[in-house]
Amino acid sequence: MWTPWESEDSPGSPEATGPTKMLGVPEMGLQGLYSGSSPEQSPVPSPPGSPRTQESCGIAPLTPSQSPKPEARAPQQAPFSVVVAIDFGTTSSGYAFSFASDPEAIHMMRKWEGGDPGVAHQKTPTCLLLTPEGAFHSFGYTARDYYHDLDPEEARDWLYFEKFKMKIHSATDLTLKTQLEAVNGKKMPALEVFAHALRFFKEHALQELRDQCPSLPEKDTVRWVLTVPAIWKQPAKQFMREAAYLAGLVSREDAEQLLIALEPEAASVYCRKLRLHQLVDLSSRAPGSGRLGERRSIDSSFRQAREQLRRSRHSRTFLVESGVGELWAEMQAGDRYVVADCGGGTVDLTVHQLEQPHGTLKELYKASGGPCGAVGVDLAFEQLLGRIFGEDFIATFKRQRPAAWVDLTIAFEARKRTAGPHRSGALNISLPFSFIDFYRKQRGHNVETALRRSSVNFVKWSSQGMLRMSCEAMNDLFQPTVSGIIQHIEALLARPEVQGVKLLFLVGGFAESAVLQHAVQGALGARGLRVVVPHDVGLTILKGAVLFGQAPGVVRVRRSPLTYGVGVLNRFVAGRPPPDKLLVRDGRRWCTDVFERFVAAEQSVALGEEVLRSYCPARPGQRRVLINLYCCAAEDARFITDPGVRKCGALSLELEPAEGGPHAAGAPPSRREIRTAMQFGDTEIKVTAVDVSTNRSVRAAIDFLSN
Repeated sequence: MWTPWESEDSPGSPEATGPTKMLGVPEMGLQGLYSGSSPEQSPVPSPPGSPRTQESCGIAPLTPSQSPKPEARAPQQAPFSVVVAIDFGTTSSGYAFSFASDPEAIHMMRKWEGGDPGVAHQKTPTCLLLTPEGAFHSFGYTARDYYHDLDPEEARDWLYFEKFKMKIHSATDLTLKTQLEAVNGKKMPALEVFAHALRFFKEHALQELRDQCPSLPEKDTVRWVLTVPAIWKQPAKQFMREAAYLAGLVSREDAEQLLIALEPEAASVYCRKLRLHQLVDLSSRAPGSGRLGERRSIDSSFRQAREQLRRSRHSRTFLVESGVGELWAEMQAGDRYVVADCGGGTVDLTVHQLEQPHGTLKELYKASGGPCGAVGVDLAFEQLLGRIFGEDFIATFKRQRPAAWVDLTIAFEARKRTAGPHRSGALNISLPFSFIDFYRKQRGHNVETALRRSSVNFVKWSSQGMLRMSCEAMNDLFQPTVSGIIQHIEALLARPEVQGVKLLFLVGGFAESAVLQHAVQGALGARGLRVVVPHDVGLTILKGAVLFGQAPGVVRVRRSPLTYGVGVLNRFVAGRPPPDKLLVRDGRRWCTDVFERFVAAEQSVALGEEVLRSYCPARPGQRRVLINLYCCAAEDARFITDPGVRKCGALSLELEPAEGGPHAAGAPPSRREIRTAMQFGDTEIKVTAVDVSTNRSVRAAIDFLSN
């Protein structure tokens, strides 16, 4: 049997990482997942100059007995009485819940106080107001309206945050110390900002639960669900979890009480429950129609399909009775569909396949999309104002008159919601008096003069003190964002894994826009793709997150968005690796910096599948082991120094002292085997570990925020 080389590293020296296996033991796995590594690999340290960090504790490889074949196991469900889902959006947020005794009866939160005319109040703006001292004051409509009513001089001291969710997505170096900038320019730790918002929803939801069910015990009875975009990377997901811990939703010891739901997945889970009358087919829209309620129902579109399926009534009845909606009963087993979640900050795409007999879902291609949400329309309007009044003036106005700027964005939002492809007549956008007065003091002339002098001829000045914008000009503000959404969808449909798609569900808050609906149908309808919109399109993700919390195993298979692995050493074979990877130690020749993968990008991974690795402490009494993790978008990376490969996190193992001292049972301390099991098929990457000698759990965690 091969005797492993034992690391002599100490904390602060290069790491020794990697999986090990007996010589001659073949690679094992399920659907391509490794349960071991090549017998030619040994996780000994890389030489000086390696890109690995210098802060890992040393570990030594171990040659354990052959591991059993991993099985796809459903995660153990903790008992709970109610699921509360929080849809934390870029522009608006809300919560909903359902009781375990009746999981499909979804209770929407009470309508929020305040609000805008013509806008449903079952969500509230994602706006947070903190006092000048940084203490929580209010959230949502209350925060926005209170801030609006502050004296301009007083408002400069208050911390007002809006649309701050996108900062987490766009941050390339996200850590627990990342800061957010309030409207007045003051900064605060992002983790505290998010925790304030989540704590508000926690208290609001628990109060409503107590009102509805006074006998409901509070502790350990609530499963919380937080929604995040599917295109978010692991650091952003971990950040939301850390904010939830800080907010007191759950404790670290009860981490399983909190689920992270991917927004398009949640929408997919909800849509599969819908009846035909709850959906609208955009291809059957009446000519000239601009509103959702004026379109014909999808029922007639499937009349012919129902006749054809009448012969197989038994299978259809079974599907409906097993919880799958009528639309899905009309579909055949294996049918594929796309969910396009168009929110305030991002467009988030996922493609699912319906599986019989239980109606579970299988992801066919990794989540895709980008920052093409409704906020892009707001930014286009801000750029338009900059062209008219000067970018320097707009920046100064936002900084010195922050409450008035909020007023202006509210006025634009109201007009943006009325925009449509078939609308005729101009739209009036109210300019706050503070804007008009501030411009005259700054520039020495009035806003009407600025409009006449500008090169923007499709925006006029109304004698009533408003900007008068043509419908064509308003629609033009949508075009960059709408075009970006369509490009993302078309790129997804071009993938071979997505061939055969029959339906596209358009969901999310931005999907309420008639401009977006018309553009998507016009671009994709000719491809034979049926574009379908749920009636309650703005609440689809929220309701689906509740259902996901009740049955998180409904998405049975996911695709890994990236390739993950560790750096190891292989035996050096002359003529194969680059010469600069040669390391000679103790007379043995090694190839350093080899990228040994756990899971490959776009690989199908079933829920509960485990990637098994075993590690051994390098020194007697060692209490902590750190193993650097690397990732990349490519499937065939060879070395951790290859372009695109980066350190993305660290696996941490917290060890208890070995029972009986370092020489218990006569075994050398280096033979203490710690077996880790990593799961890549859930919405978050999870890890557990066991001390093989005692069969006790070892505290294990993966940190993606320490880079």
